[in-house]
Amino acid sequence: MGFTRILFLTLLFVCAADVQCQNVKIFNVKKYGAIPGGKTENSKGFLEAWKNACQWKGKAVVLVPAGTYLLDSVKFEGECKGYMIFKLKGNVMAVSKLKDIDRWITFKYVNGFTLAGRGTFDGQGHKVWPCKKNGKCQTLPISLRFEFIKNGNLQNIRSIDSQNAHVSIFASSNLNISNIKVSAPQDSPNTDGIKISSSEEIRITRTTISTGDDCVSCGPGHGISVGSMGGNTVINNKDIVVGLTVKNSTFTNTSNGLRIKTWASPYQGLASGFTYEDIIMNNVENPIIIDQQYCPNSPCNAKSASRIQIRDITFSNIQGNFPIEGSSNIKLQQRRPVQEYSAQGYQTGVYRN
Repeated sequence: MGFTRILFLTLLFVCAADVQCQNVKIFNVKKYGAIPGGKTENSKGFLEAWKNACQWKGKAVVLVPAGTYLLDSVKFEGECKGYMIFKLKGNVMAVSKLKDIDRWITFKYVNGFTLAGRGTFDGQGHKVWPCKKNGKCQTLPISLRFEFIKNGNLQNIRSIDSQNAHVSIFASSNLNISNIKVSAPQDSPNTDGIKISSSEEIRITRTTISTGDDCVSCGPGHGISVGSMGGNTVINNKDIVVGLTVKNSTFTNTSNGLRIKTWASPYQGLASGFTYEDIIMNNVENPIIIDQQYCPNSPCNAKSASRIQIRDITFSNIQGNFPIEGSSNIKLQQRRPVQEYSAQGYQTGVYRN
């Protein structure tokens, strides 16, 4: 009896410390039909758990417990009545051929959201990458899409072997991304780490990305890339990226480090207010690239000029071991040249294998 009273008082104290404790409800995907083991497709159970959680007016926890869950393309959508938490304790594995060609898992229209849990999203990219290399496949799906998300947190999860990019953030605001681990082989095609567009107040900290394409704090990969701007995905004929800060980051064995790239196209735009500081480059082929004549595939119209204005760009305390002759790769133009460009404390080292 004494132990029971102590336990009850302890729980009462914990709940008193959190005014919303009594409003937390757990929605376990297994109770909605999800079966671990990696052989049964579980989109129905996952969606049913989300649907019910979305109607809860307190804090709703969609729980994916330990185990491996096979999953086809799914969209977890709001609007929801309370704060949504997707707790991933197990591993989620993509089916061999997803029904949606451009996405695997999507979170959309949620205000107040956390994805956490130390689990793993496995895109099974090794099963489809060969078709990308031989040019005999359609667009491959991005593993995790976050669209129209406000006031959210992504933390302590792992994404491996995405078929395309790992994470895409679109039209979202006030997202904190921390302690994320992303990995795919160095030769995996287009496996960007985190792609951000039409969003604001996105913070990425303590994140390690090792992929075959653009990334955040990474190795190997293509580095941190802004752009390409002025391409075919411009909104309202303008491409604008303002207020980017990259600091306290390390690049190891990457082909590129810090890159800004704009198409020679008729679209207008602005890239402004970028600060890169306290960066370490270890065996990076091209530490800094500003390319106003970006064209990944020939033929290109060399007579055209980029209409994206680049200005107020600061590089401060960029250090490491990289080839001096390749320390900066700057392709500028006369029509709209880079304005207010500065490099402070830029130190090149000697390339070492």
